[in-house]
Amino acid sequence: MVGGVWGAAVDLLLGGGCAGCGVPGVTLCDGCRGLLSRMAPFRAWPDPPPHGLAPPTAAAPYGDQIRQLVIAHKENARYPLARPLGAALATAVRAALGEYRGVWLVPVPSAPATVRQRGHDPLRRISRAAARALRAHGIDARIAPALRLVRRPDDQAGLSAERRTANLAGAFGLRSRWAEPLTDQPIIVVDDVITTGSTLAEACRALESRGIPVLGCAVVAATVRRLPSGS
Repeated sequence: MVGGVWGAAVDLLLGGGCAGCGVPGVTLCDGCRGLLSRMAPFRAWPDPPPHGLAPPTAAAPYGDQIRQLVIAHKENARYPLARPLGAALATAVRAALGEYRGVWLVPVPSAPATVRQRGHDPLRRISRAAARALRAHGIDARIAPALRLVRRPDDQAGLSAERRTANLAGAFGLRSRWAEPLTDQPIIVVDDVITTGSTLAEACRALESRGIPVLGCAVVAATVRRLPSGS
């Protein structure tokens, strides 16, 4: 609470505004916070789904305020947004888990150069917040930074679904020390946004190629144009 009050005070002094809608004085206004908390998780299969993608669940469509919140946290380092975005991710994880009361969250890895450029690892930050939210609901959630970048793929912007899949093939590998702890455990691969699903599918491949089945994937948001009808 103190951190939230301090963040709001700093935003007000520096002329900041809500990262979602721009209302002045707060990092996240009540309206945008409520928008995040009211979203109902849904199955977010891309169309077409890439081979090897475990069932994906999203907390919200990726558009309007949600998009602004994700970008503000990721690219503008507005750290207080990690907690509400993590809570949204936790709702998607809970829906993906079903009856399981424990889970390992495996974040999609970022390139070290990208993390240095941004000054933080946004997905790791959101994942930690999600794990705390899950534990508050009685779910034994732990973070497993089990994947690493074996090679850096080309920029994905503007690539078709097929080219994204080819671009990411073999990009991730399993850190060997995680092979035993993750064996026979409920695994959810997490990311902030799903578009074509190629990144998540590659993460699933890296785990399953080492004998670690993936229960599902969970994201904060799914790109609207990729949402299947009737899902």
